[in-house]
Amino acid sequence: MLKNILIALFLLVILGYLTMSVTVINRKDTELVCNQMKLVVKDSLFTGFMNDKEVEKILKKHGVSPIGRAFDLINTDTIEKILTSHPLIDNVECYKTPSGKLFVEIYQRIPLLRVMSAKGENYYIDNKGAIIPQDERCVAHRIIVTGNVEKSFALTKLYNFGLFLQDNPFWSAQIEQINVLPRDRVELIPRVGNHVIYLGRLNNFEEKLDRVKEFYRNGLDKVGWNKYSRINVEFSNQIVCTKRE
Repeated sequence: MLKNILIALFLLVILGYLTMSVTVINRKDTELVCNQMKLVVKDSLFTGFMNDKEVEKILKKHGVSPIGRAFDLINTDTIEKILTSHPLIDNVECYKTPSGKLFVEIYQRIPLLRVMSAKGENYYIDNKGAIIPQDERCVAHRIIVTGNVEKSFALTKLYNFGLFLQDNPFWSAQIEQINVLPRDRVELIPRVGNHVIYLGRLNNFEEKLDRVKEFYRNGLDKVGWNKYSRINVEFSNQIVCTKRE
C-alpha cells in the first residue's frame, strides 16, 4: 500500500513539473521582457575587437537594443544582419531563452597581416583573405607589411604567405615585418638578429625559409647573429650572405 502511495506521489510531482515546464515554454513573448544580453565570442583563442559594450553600442545606434524590450518586439534576424554588417564581424547567431535572456554568439574576423603601404593605405587582411578597414579603436598586433603593396598582391600571394606564417610557430614568432619591393620582391625583417632575409618573389617560400632556418642552426649559431646584414635565398640551393661592414 505504501509503495503505491509513493508511486502516486512521484507521478503527481512529475505531472506538476511537466505542467509547469509546458506553461513556461508556451508563455507568450509578450509576457517576457529581455533582462540580459549575453555576448559569447566563439573564437576565444583570439583576443579581438568585440565586447559587450561595443555590441550594445552598435545595436543602440540602429535602434534595436534588446534590454528592457518585450521579447515579441525583438527580431533576432534583424540583430544578426546588423551585427554581421559590421566590418570586424564575420558571422552572428542570436537566440532567446525562456528565462528572458538574449544570447548573441559572434565569430570575429581574425586579422592575419597589417598592411601599411607606401601609398598611405592602412588595413588588415583577415584569415579568409578579405580586407578589414583599419579602425583607430581596434588595433591588433600582427606582422606589418610595408613598401610597394598593391591590393591584388596583398590578397593573393601575401595572404597565402600570411597563412603559412600563422601556422608555423617558429616563423610566426621570428618575422616582425614584411617589406615589399618593386616587382613584388619581398624581404623579411626578423625579430632576432640584425639582418634582412631577401626572398625575392614569393614562389617556393617554404623551401627558401627552410634553407634560412638550417643556416640559422649551422651558421649564425656559430658565427654570431649580427655577422651578416643580408641573407639572400632568392635562388634555389644557395644562400648568399652580405657581411656587415
